[in-house]
Amino acid sequence: MSRTHTWHRTGYGRTRYGRAAAVTLAAAGLLAAAACTGLTSSGSPAAHPTATSEPSARSLDPAVSQRLDKAITQVLRQTGVPGVIVGVWQPGKGDYIRAFGVADKSSGKAMSQDLRMRIGSETKTFTVTALLRLVDEGKVGLDDPISDYVDGVPNGENITLRQLAEMRSGLYSYTDDPAFDKALMADPDRVFTPQQLLDYAFDHPVGFQPGEKFQYSNTNTILLGLVIEKASGRSLREDLDRSVLGPAGLDDTLFPEGAEFPEPHAQGYTDQTPDGEEANATDWDPSWAWAAGAMISDLQDLREWARIVATGTLLKPATQAQRLRMLPTGFPGTGYGLGIFENHGWIGHNGSLPGYQSVTVYLPETKATMVILTNTDNPYQGSENSTVFAKAITGIVTPENVYSLPPAPASSAQPTASAASSGASGSAEESAG
Repeated sequence: MSRTHTWHRTGYGRTRYGRAAAVTLAAAGLLAAAACTGLTSSGSPAAHPTATSEPSARSLDPAVSQRLDKAITQVLRQTGVPGVIVGVWQPGKGDYIRAFGVADKSSGKAMSQDLRMRIGSETKTFTVTALLRLVDEGKVGLDDPISDYVDGVPNGENITLRQLAEMRSGLYSYTDDPAFDKALMADPDRVFTPQQLLDYAFDHPVGFQPGEKFQYSNTNTILLGLVIEKASGRSLREDLDRSVLGPAGLDDTLFPEGAEFPEPHAQGYTDQTPDGEEANATDWDPSWAWAAGAMISDLQDLREWARIVATGTLLKPATQAQRLRMLPTGFPGTGYGLGIFENHGWIGHNGSLPGYQSVTVYLPETKATMVILTNTDNPYQGSENSTVFAKAITGIVTPENVYSLPPAPASSAQPTASAASSGASGSAEESAG
C-alpha cells in the first residue's frame, strides 16, 4: 500500500520503504497523492479554473477523447508509470474507457481494462461503510468511545468511533513507526495481526486531543476493523462480504485472507525500497494494511462503488448525511468526512500501497464518475502518480472541478493530501494500504 497511504496511500506519508509502504496505504490516502503537476493535452501546466454556479462537463466526443488519449499518454511517459487503466462516465455525455502501457514489464503484456488491482486506502471507504451499516442496525454508535470495543487504546475513553473515521483521533499512525518499517521491508511476505500493528502505534504518545484537528492515521481504520468484528460477530472479511460487497453487487472486489490475488491482475512495481531498487510487489502480503488498505478490485466494480459510496445507496439518508459532513483538512479544496473525502467537488478516496495506486471518485453535480488504476506507487515530483493522471483528466473533462491533491509530506501521519492512501497507493493519499 505504500502503506496505504493514499489518502495518502493507504494513506500515509511517503518515505523510502518502511515509510514508503505506509504512505502508499494512505491511499492512499487520499490527500497524500494530490498532485500539483497535472498537464494539459498540450503539455503545459493545467490551470485551476474558477468555479461557477453552473458546473459543467465536456461531452466525451471523439475530439475530447483524442485530447484525453494525448494527455494520458504524455503523463504515462513523463511519470514512468508502466500502465494505467482509466474510466470516465458521464450520463448523457458519453464514456471514456482506456488502458495504456503494460501490465507486465517482463513479458510486455499490454494493460487491459479487465485486470484486478490492489486499491490501498480505498479500502477505508469499504471498512467505514461496514461500520455505518452497523450504526444503521443499532449495533454501534458513532459517538461510542473506542474503549467500549478495544482495550488498551491510549486515551481510548475519549476517542469516539466518529473521530476515528474522520481521522481526528490524535493516534499515531503505525505506518510511521521506524520499527514497523524495518520489519515490513525485512520480510514483505510477513503476516501481521491487527494487534501487532496497534502495538507499533501505541508505543507512541497521542499527538493531540480527539477532534482537535485532522491527521491521517492508518491506526484509526485498523481499530474500526476490530469494532466491526466485535459488533457483528464475524471476521472483517465475512462482514464486508455480507453487508457491503454482496448488497452492492461487487463480484470482482475482495478483502483477501492472505497474499492471494485472483487472476487476471496486473503486476505491480515499486522503487520505494530501502536501496531504491525497483521491486515487483505484486504478491507481497497486504496484512500490514488490513482494514486500512488490503482490498482488491477492478475498473467496473469501482465504477459502481464510486456512485454507491458517494450517494449512500447502502445507508439510511441521515447516516449518509453524517458521512458527508466534510471537515477541514488544512489542504485547499479538500475536506474529509467519515472514511471519505471531497476534493474540488469530487467525492471518494484514493489508494496506494507497494506496486499500485488508484483514485475512485464521483461528482454529484454532473453524476460523473472517474476511476484511475496504475501498477506502480512510484511518486512523481513528490506527488502520487494517480493524482497527476486525475488532474490531467479532470482539467480536460470537468475544468470547473479539477481534482488536485498536494504532494505528500515527509511523514505518513500527515495526509498529503488516502486519503487512500493509497497505500492506500493510495494517499489524502494514502496509501493506507
